[in-house]
Amino acid sequence: MKLKRSEVEHVAHLARLNLSEQELEKMTAQLDTILSYVDKLEELDTHGIKPTTHAFSISNAFRADEILPSLTQEESLENCPVKNDELFIVPKII
Repeated sequence: MKLKRSEVEHVAHLARLNLSEQELEKMTAQLDTILSYVDKLEELDTHGIKPTTHAFSISNAFRADEILPSLTQEESLENCPVKNDELFIVPKII
């Protein structure tokens, strides 16, 4: 696939990019190279191959939930610089 300079200019305009003449030439060549690789991939026979998101199947990658003891309210407020009897005091941010 031969990418036209006008197509690169159009995409640059949509992306709000101001490219110099030299950058346009370089970008056109680079994008054309990338698209030629995609064209090569399209030549592969993928009939009967299921789409995948990973090269190998992943079963539950997360650990099982476990209920563990947590800090008490007093322990969590122990090192707080500003607090009242039961809450952290933080600056108001709007």
